[in-house]
Amino acid sequence: MTATSVEQKRGGARVGIQRFGSFLSGMVMPNISAFIAWGLITALFIETGWTPVPVLGGFGTDAEGNANIGLVGPMITYLLPLLIAYTGGRMVHGFRGGVVGAVVTMGVIVGAAGTPMFLGALICGPLAALVMKQLDKLWDGRIRAGFEMLVNNFSAGIASFLMAMVAFFGLAPLLKLVSQALGTAVEFLLHAGLLPLVSIIIEPAKVLFLNNAINHGVLTPLGAAQVQDQGKSILFLLEANPGPGLGLLLAFTVFGVGVARATAPGAIIIQFLGGIHEIYFPYVLMKPALLLAVIAGGATGVATNAIAGSGLVAPASPGSIFAVLISTAPGSHLGVILSVVLSAAVSFLVAAVILRASRKRDLESENAGDLGAAIAATQANKGRSSDVLSGLGNAATGAAVSQAGAPAEQVRQTAVADRGPVRNIVFACDAGMGSSAMGATVLRNKIKKAGLEGVTVVNKAIANLDDSADLVITQRELTARAEQKAPSAQHVSVDNFMNSPRYDEVVQQVANQSK
Repeated sequence: MTATSVEQKRGGARVGIQRFGSFLSGMVMPNISAFIAWGLITALFIETGWTPVPVLGGFGTDAEGNANIGLVGPMITYLLPLLIAYTGGRMVHGFRGGVVGAVVTMGVIVGAAGTPMFLGALICGPLAALVMKQLDKLWDGRIRAGFEMLVNNFSAGIASFLMAMVAFFGLAPLLKLVSQALGTAVEFLLHAGLLPLVSIIIEPAKVLFLNNAINHGVLTPLGAAQVQDQGKSILFLLEANPGPGLGLLLAFTVFGVGVARATAPGAIIIQFLGGIHEIYFPYVLMKPALLLAVIAGGATGVATNAIAGSGLVAPASPGSIFAVLISTAPGSHLGVILSVVLSAAVSFLVAAVILRASRKRDLESENAGDLGAAIAATQANKGRSSDVLSGLGNAATGAAVSQAGAPAEQVRQTAVADRGPVRNIVFACDAGMGSSAMGATVLRNKIKKAGLEGVTVVNKAIANLDDSADLVITQRELTARAEQKAPSAQHVSVDNFMNSPRYDEVVQQVANQSK
């Protein structure tokens, strides 16, 4: 086997994991607000919460002596898994798939009574929708006129019924054992003092965008189960702690050279306050030895929380210091803050040693190429749109211009073709949140500043794109997928999502059509 074929296989495996993680992210991320709501209810109203309320927290008895059910238990047992299952089913087969997926997941939830079935939701939601999609293909175009609603409703109902029975009797006991085994493994690592070692996996996985499968497939469900039992979970902080990235960027601010040093302060704001961690990934790829810095920082943060017994009541998404503090469990604020500070300090110290050791060589070859190449590599690793990385690339370009008097990157695309009125503009990225939302805001402000009306600018996950959009904006890596989802729309590929020169072309096109 040649070296090229080996590399292709590795790349294929990596891309496969990324796609799997992206799909899980697409199921969980749209429902993070529900997790946060549940976390706040838990933090406030359970027996050990800030303001215990028996009827809401689900403890004690009512006036008639019946045990209070509360909101905490039903939400984690039914609401959150069903939301995830519906979202996953809808991603596969629209609303029809979402309904079928939720029904089948209910079979798993009831069949595994006592165990929150997030794992069952992640599996049954999209799987049931996929089965329904294939069944619909069997009689597509073969139904007599006037019988469409009858066939569609009864076919979905009967299929849901049968799959729910399979889920109840077959999948539920198996998934319950798997969930319990994963929980036991985490408890073992925690009690054995080995949990900080997971940073050896998580921190490199973050840089390569392989963390979504771990975070949304394992950590979030297990963390939610821990919150139900203990009122908090350390698992929500394994990946979301902004400390390691902060320390790394601070080291570049103090000891970096050239473009990397010039862009690091702005990256700190986006990473630490905005919670978009991917902004620091190119800095790590510039010098792979810096993985040691973020691993050491991450392990320090985990160890601090383990010693202090601190944790969060809900996922901190995005991983902003504000989101972390808002989701911190009662009595855990000191431990959580210490974990962020200490992880940043350790990451800074290790990164400083590495940067100082190579400073002379970096000064001799100071240019924007290293960071630009690292940004390109990061985008290739992600395999999807990212406005913050593009914004970082734009900042690097500006720094390169000021230092070398010439742009480090040229716009590769041609001007936007005027194919018709543009009223509905969609920014599409992998999860439909974060990066696409920020890019949409940039263009929306430009359109507003130009005094143009009647144009909507929204952001969506690329999986939810349809042909109703007039113009779709994606990063180059995602354009081919976007064209498949919206073949009739105009498609614009950009390199710099935060401040692309192509936005001005779009604004000009909209202005021209209104004349």
